Amino acid sequence: MTTKPINPTDTTQPTTQPATQPTTPCTPLKVPPPPGRSFRMCFTSTPRGARLARRLAAVRLDAWGIPYGTEPHDAIVLIVAELTANAVSHGHVPGRDFRLRLHATPDGRTVRVEVTDTRTERPPRRPAAPEGADDGTEETGRGLLLVSQLAARWDWHPCPDGPGKTVWAEYAEYE
Repeated sequence: MTTKPINPTDTTQPTTQPATQPTTPCTPLKVPPPPGRSFRMCFTSTPRGARLARRLAAVRLDAWGIPYGTEPHDAIVLIVAELTANAVSHGHVPGRDFRLRLHATPDGRTVRVEVTDTRTERPPRRPAAPEGADDGTEETGRGLLLVSQLAARWDWHPCPDGPGKTVWAEYAEYE
């Protein structure tokens, strides 16, 4: 279930789960956030959820001083779009949400995007330039290739607190 915040830059959400339920990928971890600015929210594992995640990420980046129309803003939003689309397409488990987390370092030069879904058995593969990449006939398969070109680094890891995986990418403005 996606909750609509009153303020799109507000990260607080009402919780409907009792504290005694087991941890799922959308249950907040009990780890203090690193220094800097963070945004975390769960979204339905649907194309609409991916679209909403991309739009809220764009609003948040603008609020953090990475304005619309700049190269960093556009690149980070594209990374969010590709990772959330992959979570919906390849990490979808019926009835389970995906989680988006953005974190900007205090100086704002590096933004880390993390997308967590509940499907462990489908890890992302390192992209290679697809055969016939120049002919433009393929409609899919270039998402992680785009992420690898835009991000300074990216990888994935299994969730330590339950089923699923987190795919992350770091955009570094001055690297």
